Amino acid sequence: METIHWQWTLIIVSSLILFFLSPLARTRDQFFKAVSNRKPPSTLVLTGSLIISWIFAKSITNAANLGLDYGIVGGVAYAGYYLSFAVAGILIYQMRTKGGFESIHQFLTSKFGKGAMAIFSILIAIRLFNEVWSNTMVIGSYFGESGSQPYYLAIIVFTVLTLAYAIKGGLSSSIFTDVIQMVLFSVLLIVILGTIFSSEDFSPTDIATSGTWSFELGLNLFFAAIIQSFSYPFHDPVLTDRAFITSPKVTRKSFLLASILGALCIVLFSFIGVYAQTQGMKGQAAVEVGKAFGVVILLVINFIMITSAASTLDSTFSSFSKLLAIDLNMGKNLTFGRVSMAAIAVLGTLPVFLDAAILSATTISGTMVIGLTPVFVFWNMKVPKISFYLSVICGLVFGFMLVFEIFPDSLIFTKGKYADLLWVNVWGILSCIILYIIPKWIRK
Repeated sequence: METIHWQWTLIIVSSLILFFLSPLARTRDQFFKAVSNRKPPSTLVLTGSLIISWIFAKSITNAANLGLDYGIVGGVAYAGYYLSFAVAGILIYQMRTKGGFESIHQFLTSKFGKGAMAIFSILIAIRLFNEVWSNTMVIGSYFGESGSQPYYLAIIVFTVLTLAYAIKGGLSSSIFTDVIQMVLFSVLLIVILGTIFSSEDFSPTDIATSGTWSFELGLNLFFAAIIQSFSYPFHDPVLTDRAFITSPKVTRKSFLLASILGALCIVLFSFIGVYAQTQGMKGQAAVEVGKAFGVVILLVINFIMITSAASTLDSTFSSFSKLLAIDLNMGKNLTFGRVSMAAIAVLGTLPVFLDAAILSATTISGTMVIGLTPVFVFWNMKVPKISFYLSVICGLVFGFMLVFEIFPDSLIFTKGKYADLLWVNVWGILSCIILYIIPKWIRK
């Protein structure tokens, strides 16, 4: 009970501090573009914001669990997704400097029409919707069993408190608090790793020998992550919104730094799972390691979860309000932006009260958006508008084949967990690229 008491204290006190420190947005540029005193965020600020907005509660839970299952190979495999930052940074830099585009929506509308922009908006709206419940459920799990009163109460309180400071400053609040949260995350991670390595029965050698570099034991996921990194970042407005708020050079530098440092953070956090593996622990790696080292370390791990979930949640709120207000031009005043945040907070929390199977079915997976790969990788290629639809629909088809497990086994050439994920993506992206280019060939 004492641990739960401290967990509640951490949520409430940290949220109130962020609320009072967050800047109050009085203009559209402050609320939707994070422009403060007519100055955009610096390289350091933008890099920290990018990293912490992607190191969300679900991702660090996955990193620790993959460390438990596959050793260091699991951590490296999951870190592969952070190639997304480098891909997005380089391609968006080119789109801004060579194409003159000021947003992803402007690019899609000018090249493929309003229909393509509408489909893309639906995909990212679903992505943002899923971000709310998938992160708050992790927080709830630290307060009680799924479906229990403490579980639901923690989710509701956490969401409301995060919404409060997000509404206050919009994207300005999100990026400002991201910096604080990134510093906290770094300090807390150092504390946890210091505790683990101070243990007499754990050493760097244990990490080096903890995994096997084979497809069956982690590399399936690694290569799937690398492949998905060429499409995954573009359906995440939390990431792409930050690519248009400062100069192209600062943006590119920040994204490249975030790719390296973000991957490093994930690998380091997977050490928790590696430690759990060496000790023969089962279950949620981060929770079990926290319990093994006592209340203080468990609270530190809880605080990391709270910090990372809050950073993702406030970014989700600000991106959704920008999507409706700016990208879809539904209402550009601050009141509309703040009401939009409240709306996604409520709608995104509703799935928490539904069955887990329903949640799984509503998730837009990384595989379902692989059709965006040729759209952005070949952004400067002149193709008919139909190319967008053929590629995106093809990606969705392969995504559903993975979800419903109907992909032919004869086309899967490796074994082990994530083998189907890897090969669905390999064949899916090849198909998407071919379908994207065929109309261009026909036109000739």
